[in-house]
Amino acid sequence: MSKPAIFAHRGASGEFPENTMMAFEEAKRIGVAGIELDVQLTKDEQLVIIHDERVDRTTDGTGFVKDFTLADITALDAGSWFSPNFAGERLTTLNTVFAWMKEEGNHLRLNIELKNDQIRYLGLEEKVLALIKEYDLEERIIISSFNPFSLQRVRMLNASIEIGYLIFGMPDNALWIAQEIEANAIHCQAEYALSAFGEAAMQAGFPLRIYTVNDEAEYKQLVAAGVEVIMTDFPDRFQ
Repeated sequence: MSKPAIFAHRGASGEFPENTMMAFEEAKRIGVAGIELDVQLTKDEQLVIIHDERVDRTTDGTGFVKDFTLADITALDAGSWFSPNFAGERLTTLNTVFAWMKEEGNHLRLNIELKNDQIRYLGLEEKVLALIKEYDLEERIIISSFNPFSLQRVRMLNASIEIGYLIFGMPDNALWIAQEIEANAIHCQAEYALSAFGEAAMQAGFPLRIYTVNDEAEYKQLVAAGVEVIMTDFPDRFQ
């Protein structure tokens, strides 16, 4: 039985500030297969990497991402909340990550979560796809979202890029939606993967990519179930 590929969830976010270049560099050093990160649009429509719709939890700022310009949001301290050792670490852009991915010796895959299920960022899909084309990275990219309409738009704009339908909990219509939007995989939690729903999805040809797995016992169950990818905050535990 082949082991699932390990993706670092927001980088090596268990030990470094999430969604920062520091966390991504550590994941690469560990030797993961891929990295998962989150993309939103700033006020001036730049692609910035941050998970929450507000900056409050992971920076020293306050307010919605959409209300900051890129210059203002990248001036925030995105490290001190995690540890004083990381004071001064900054948020980064998708452009910067793509340039890093093109460096010699970097063969990582990248799962880009479009954070458009709470706030509708007009043009987010087009901007991400255009940047992927600019850097010629399509074969190394997975685009995911909890918003099936956004993924449907991605598929309409690009017939071949890999799409992962993100779900929470145990929705009984996830397989149907994944089929309707022409997704390539379902991104889910362990409970779904280990259920009859997960088994049916795999039998229907949809690989399962699981978030967020930090427990070794749970990891072993998922290996036995035959999932494709494990996303973890602590990639060094499973490499």
